[in-house]
Amino acid sequence: MVMTSILGLDGKPMKIDKATLAEPQTAKLLGLHHEFQGHPSRGLTPSKLATILDEAERGNMQAQFELYEDIEEKDGHVYAEMGKRRRALLSLPGEVVPPPNASEKEKDNARVLGELLHAIDDFDDVLFDITDAIGKGFACLEFGGWSRTQGERLPLSITHRPQSWFVTYRDTTEQHLRLRGPVGGEPLNPFGWIVHKHKAKSGYLERSALFRVLVWPYLFKNYSVGDLAEFLEIYGIPMRLGKYPGGASNDEKLTLLRALAQIGHNAAGIIPAGMEVDFHNATTGDPDAYNAMISWAERTQSKAILGGTLTSDSGAGTNTNALGNVHNECRIDLRDADARQVANTISRDLIYPIAILNGLTADWRRCPRYQFDVSQPEDLSAHAEALPKLVAMGYRIGRQWAQEKVGIPEPEEGEDILMPPAAPAAPKPLPIADEQQATLNAVLRPLKQKTADPQPPQQMLDQLADNLSQPIDQWINAVRELAHQVSSLDELRDRLLELYPAMTLDDYAAAMRDGLATANLAGRNEVFDESERLR
Repeated sequence: MVMTSILGLDGKPMKIDKATLAEPQTAKLLGLHHEFQGHPSRGLTPSKLATILDEAERGNMQAQFELYEDIEEKDGHVYAEMGKRRRALLSLPGEVVPPPNASEKEKDNARVLGELLHAIDDFDDVLFDITDAIGKGFACLEFGGWSRTQGERLPLSITHRPQSWFVTYRDTTEQHLRLRGPVGGEPLNPFGWIVHKHKAKSGYLERSALFRVLVWPYLFKNYSVGDLAEFLEIYGIPMRLGKYPGGASNDEKLTLLRALAQIGHNAAGIIPAGMEVDFHNATTGDPDAYNAMISWAERTQSKAILGGTLTSDSGAGTNTNALGNVHNECRIDLRDADARQVANTISRDLIYPIAILNGLTADWRRCPRYQFDVSQPEDLSAHAEALPKLVAMGYRIGRQWAQEKVGIPEPEEGEDILMPPAAPAAPKPLPIADEQQATLNAVLRPLKQKTADPQPPQQMLDQLADNLSQPIDQWINAVRELAHQVSSLDELRDRLLELYPAMTLDDYAAAMRDGLATANLAGRNEVFDESERLR
């Protein structure tokens, strides 16, 4: 039965048999499953390497991809650097996002697709297998058929297939991958594969792989490692020189040669009488030349894979920390570029088939996409200091933008939310002496009245003047009577000195005390009223 209602990426109907969705395409290609890979790195020479690369450009890529496998397997430095770059994507959070200007239904479909995607077993392993294309140009992962569970269609399994199984086919517009088989290869079934083509550099697939750059440093490094091993074998062991008589036969000479070899490895041997073995000091040599070539090759490999060398070793110099930070930023740029390419492939070859087969989208243009979060959280302390100032200056700043900048997600509905601490309570007034309570109440009563009375400072001045008027009037009257009784200033002075003890200050002091207490309470009352108004 043919399903004709499914639209392809180009918007045209696709013809897909149900049998095609039921089993993997390679299930019937037993020859691919049973073949053994070659190892072209054995006895690799510059001329042999050039031949392998030339054959790949002519369409025969099998030996080239087998060489890539050997390099990743034999060269520990390449393996470690490629592992860093590939696993960097696994640390990034990813999600299925709806299309731009999405409707509520499209948002719900994106949420459902995200749940279906994470229902796939070992999705992280799928991501890691996809990144195999970073070094080798492309990676093909085959669906092990589609299953229906609780009404939902999902791939039964997703399996990585070796690059040596595939050939390229070029038409007028695009370069396609096909399974090795008949002339021209067998086209890949729709909705049966994840095909990720990773652009390390521009060009055809045969030449765009990152390992295409790494093969030459690997070759030169391989030569230097072999030369260094030979150097250590020859120059690290004392020379053994055998002497035989002039009339010795060939058998006697071979016996002496075997004895020399046994002495070198077993520290024991026998020779016929009349023969001698002399030992000479090991010839001195300098292995730095070989180490320099090995170091150059590994630095070149690190630059090609990670964009620098100081994320792999400590380097030499006094400012390696600053340079290491620069190199790490370059590695982050590579990670983000890899993430964008991988996300596009997941959206096209995994999200879209799941969405189409489960009725969650109608066409590719409005299909949800997979997206890695490559944003770096901003400095929280810097934003905490700057944002209040910008808001006070009149800048209109959205809360969602601010939360994205500092890396704080929106809280879920019903989730507990941190709140600012409560404002400190208003200070309690100090206790007042009992004997002054009645007087203070009388003074505060008019202050609390909501009338158009004069301001509190003027009221206090008027009341203080009334309280002081009586003792001051008594002093003035006493001095006036004394002035009428005397006949000269000298007599007035003497009589004032006599009158002074009778002029008490108790009433004056009491009035001043009441005035100061009134001012104190008025100030407290003003603070209290202000706090009540702000609540």
